[in-house]
Amino acid sequence: MAARKDPQTTKRILLVDDHPVLRKGLARLIDSKDEFIVCGEASTAAEAMALIRELGPHLVIVDIGLPGASGIDLTKTIRTEFPKLPVLILSMHEEALYATRALRAGAMGYIVKQDAIDNIAVALGEGLNGRQYLSPVIAAQLHHNGPDALSYPPDDPAALLTDREFEIFELIGKGREVKEISEALGVSPKTVETHRTNIKEKLKLKNARQVARLAVQWLGQQAV
Repeated sequence: MAARKDPQTTKRILLVDDHPVLRKGLARLIDSKDEFIVCGEASTAAEAMALIRELGPHLVIVDIGLPGASGIDLTKTIRTEFPKLPVLILSMHEEALYATRALRAGAMGYIVKQDAIDNIAVALGEGLNGRQYLSPVIAAQLHHNGPDALSYPPDDPAALLTDREFEIFELIGKGREVKEISEALGVSPKTVETHRTNIKEKLKLKNARQVARLAVQWLGQQAV
């Protein structure tokens, strides 16, 4: 039988992920560590904010790909209402551009899901002590990019887009149709079309076809 944890010293962690199986697996992993306990679980940004207010966690782990308000949006909301509460972004994306978005939003760290099994305790410890944690694959990319790693080149389309527009731009580049994007992000097709129009205007493009072409080209450049 496992020893009871000391509530005075155990750090309370809130999990925000819309995939129940992954969330439960991560919860078991965190609960297996003596110094942490999962105090609550949420699947949306709204649920997360309600639980933060109710439970007062020491740290929040946020999946970047939440339906509706994204993990980046939630991070900004948390930082506004609870500026001292550390947020660790959990993501399937191993590209530094996502980490850049997360850190700019105020996240204390960025851990890719493949890295979580081995390094979640380290990531939590760093975040709780006010230190940034980045998965090795992300840290290497940002180090390679130099001191301006968290800045976009002035000619980079991503620099002009909001976080939601950026998500949609990327999905367009992956060949997703409006209906697929709306389902993936938990928003209406009309909302997706409005964002696509904003993207078109910001990037000074003539039509949706040009948006798609540029998105495909941009994704190809990130993969180089």
